[in-house]
Formats: sequence, structure tokens, C-alpha cells
Amino acid sequence: MNDSHSAAYAAAGVNIEAGYQGVKLMKKYVQRTVIPGVVGDLGGFGGLFIPQLSGMTEPVLVSGTDGVGTKQRIAQLMGRHDTVGIDCVAMCVNDIICCGAKPLFFLDYIAIGKNEPEKVAELVSGVAEGCVQAGCALIGGETAEHPGTMAADDYDLAGFSVGIVDKQKIIDHTTMRSGDVVLALPSTGIHSNGYSLVRKVFDIEHADLGKTWDELGTTLGDALLTPTKIYVKPVLAALEAADIRGVSHITGGGFYENIPRAIPDGLCAKIDKAAIRTQPIFRLLQKLGDISEHDMFNTYNMGVGMTMVVSRDTADAALAALKSGGIDAYVIGEITAGEKKVTLC
Repeated sequence: MNDSHSAAYAAAGVNIEAGYQGVKLMKKYVQRTVIPGVVGDLGGFGGLFIPQLSGMTEPVLVSGTDGVGTKQRIAQLMGRHDTVGIDCVAMCVNDIICCGAKPLFFLDYIAIGKNEPEKVAELVSGVAEGCVQAGCALIGGETAEHPGTMAADDYDLAGFSVGIVDKQKIIDHTTMRSGDVVLALPSTGIHSNGYSLVRKVFDIEHADLGKTWDELGTTLGDALLTPTKIYVKPVLAALEAADIRGVSHITGGGFYENIPRAIPDGLCAKIDKAAIRTQPIFRLLQKLGDISEHDMFNTYNMGVGMTMVVSRDTADAALAALKSGGIDAYVIGEITAGEKKVTLC
């Protein structure tokens, strides 16, 4: 029997028992993510994991951390909390795959105004789904109740992931050459960036999120809450099949900030805007917000969640590997000589 109970703490707004109940409810979701290397169960002071190092000559650990941002406000308004956890995982694992690392494990952190065990478990169910999609384990986390500093219905979800890559297989941008091909890996929509502007344009606090828009073919709420695509498994397959020389996760800052991060000095990714398959949600957002084209490409992924630079002679192999992983990638440009690192034309 657990004798842990503090009447004084409960009077201050923190329900310890709700935390225990939340852990109990989330265990079935966490169990889905168990992979070789996981040691123990939830409830310890640290998550334990034994990495499989066979075949590696110089293992390098790679870490990434992020949150969902203000997209979670839409989840709160809709009372739907099972998808933003996917976003949280995606924002971390999509970053570390950019250097060729396979995610090993993930931990989450939930700050919440009032700990409702069912809501917390729903949030963790999304985190678990994201981990399953990424092939990593959810080995721990933390739920913190913040009465008085957050509204009862409010929460903030963040997390981090650790991955591993053999040093000799880290994606080497210095091998990039003029004539290499730039591939687009399609996004599922806005993903998890730029939602402060989204909320302003659509006046989210007063919008009818259940209304179907003809331009979208779905409700506004469903369009805005579509989870971020997780690219880990298809990108790992492409790395085995082709000569990949650069990968960029298109997040906040859009094309102009993220593509240059994988381009060496003296080269430029020349992107053909006409080739980009932009979803209706971006066109609607641009129209209603009267947002310039430059600002759209400097804020959103515009339908391209990730770009990949590949040698021209292995581009077809990369496309085939990505397609086999469910990613209908396509060519949007090439690498040329230049100092700007990215141009859209």
C-alpha cells in the first residue's frame, strides 16, 4: 500500500495521487515503444538503455530537444490531446536524423495546470505513437502540476531524444558538389512551427474549429492539428541506398534558415518554387493573413518537411528508398556555386 499523501500539498493545488494514476494509465502506451536495449520499467529516477554497438567503430551520441509550441493551444481548444505528442517526438527525432543518427530513446516533460490523469495519459499516448513511428523507446518522463502559474486546462509538452551514429557515417556536408540534386520530402501540413501567426490569422480563440472549409476539404481544427510527419525510417533507408550529402529539417525559419544549415560555404541550393507541392492550408493562410511570399517561405515548410541533397547519380536510388518507406519524394532543385546558400526562383 502506498502511504504517500499530503493534505497540505493538496490544499495548495497539487494532487500527488493524480500523478500516480496518470503513470498507471500511461503504462500501456509506453509498453508499445519497448525495443531491444530498454532496461526496467517506468518509475525509477532515470531511464535506462543499453545501446547496441555491434558493427560500429566509433559510436557518436546525438541529442535533440524541442516542444510543440503554441500548436498545443488548438489541441486544448478542441479537447483532443492524442496527437500533439507525435509532434513533440517528431520535432526532436527529425532533427537528429539530419546528421544520420538513429533515435534510441525519448523522454517527455508535461507541465500542466491541473493534473487530470486521463488527459495526461492521452498526451503520452501521442508521444508513444511518435516513438513507435521513429523506432525509439519512451523510457521516462515527468509530469509537473503548476497550480497558480498555469490555467487549470493549460499544459506545455516538451521532450528530448538521444540517437546514435557511427562517426564515419555522419552525413558529411563537405562532400557536396555543384550538380547535386535537392529532393523534397513532403510535409503533412504546417507541422509544428509558426502557430503564433496561424492563431492570429484565424483568430483561433474565437474561430469555429469544427467548421469544414471548402478550400481545405476538412475542418479547420483537423487541418491545423494534423501531426508532424516523422521521417526517421525512410531517411535511414535512403542513407543506406544512396550518397546523401545533406539533410535539412524545415522548421521555424522555413527555407531561408534551415536549408543553409546543411550547405557548405561557396555552394547554393537553387530551389524551383514551381516544383513545390504546396498544400491548400498554406495558400489559405497566406491569403487571409495577407502574408508576403517571402515571409511564408521564411516561416513555414510550404509543403516540404525535409530537404535532402543527394549526388545526381544516386538520386533515383534515394527516391526509390524513400518511396518504399512511404515518402513520395521529388526533385525541387540542385546545388550550384554561390554564396547565398539558398535561392528560390
